Amino acid sequence: MKLLTYIKDENEQPLFGFKVNDFIVDIRKGAEWINQDQGNDKFLTIPNDLKTALEEWNHFFPILKEMQETVQNGDLSKFSHAESDLKILPPIINPPSFRDFYAFEQHVRAARKLRGLEMHPDWFKIAIFYFSNPNCCYGHGQEIPYPSNTTELDFELEFAIIIGDGGSNIKANDAAEVIAGYTILNDWSSRNLQREEMPLSLGPAKGKDFASSFGPYMVTPDELEDAWDNNGKLDLRMTCHVNGKLISDGNTNDLYHSFGNMIERASMNTKLMPGEYIGSGTVGTGCILELRPENTGGWVQKGDTVTLEVERLGKLENTIV
Repeated sequence: MKLLTYIKDENEQPLFGFKVNDFIVDIRKGAEWINQDQGNDKFLTIPNDLKTALEEWNHFFPILKEMQETVQNGDLSKFSHAESDLKILPPIINPPSFRDFYAFEQHVRAARKLRGLEMHPDWFKIAIFYFSNPNCCYGHGQEIPYPSNTTELDFELEFAIIIGDGGSNIKANDAAEVIAGYTILNDWSSRNLQREEMPLSLGPAKGKDFASSFGPYMVTPDELEDAWDNNGKLDLRMTCHVNGKLISDGNTNDLYHSFGNMIERASMNTKLMPGEYIGSGTVGTGCILELRPENTGGWVQKGDTVTLEVERLGKLENTIV
């Protein structure tokens, strides 16, 4: 399934839906239509927002799948919207937490080389992450304010998982049980602010906490069952275009640390909560810092439109204002 959070009108509460062809089914209206048309009230129990549904994901996901099958035989015009008519929000608007890992070797090597550093041998042993700001999440199509005190604005091409039922001290081999879905992530970065902070061995802090984009959907793992390669890695092309020009081109299968290893590390001695984002880190070639601004046309500027696309996960586009 492709699930999402959206609004149709600026003043309304966020709604929860899923994609069927070019339409977004309003789950509440769809449940009411099924109840009236078929006398089946099962789907009225589905919560009004994705985050609440994730709190009992093992219960609600099968019900959502059944609802998806049921509405495909109905009159979609009665309980759905054209996707182009909607304002898409992040799948989880206010996540309990957002951890971003550093898991693509090519990017790590390039970033460390720019700082005059060799690869640290412990990077291969430990999946490391930092906490970013869960209160500055943007969705597909939303405008991103240009951050103050910034002269070198960058995108970062990533993908992320969203936690379902959660838990503590989860082993890597059991991690698939808590992955509710996948989404695209743009970890916007102020490189000049980041460069000020990193030599102090605590950060990136202000270099990262002004904006992160997620979306457009939460794609459930069953949608990607045939997308795994022979090495047990997701094999999905990842690209970034700036103003229509291809800048970055990578693949999810270059991930060194699996999401299983990330979950094991993140859940150690603490509890992962439903709706948390866990980011992959930047794919190789996935930012201007790595490629260098002289090779890409410069840093991101006001008015630029940055489009991230991950095969089968969709397209995440934002304009800087």
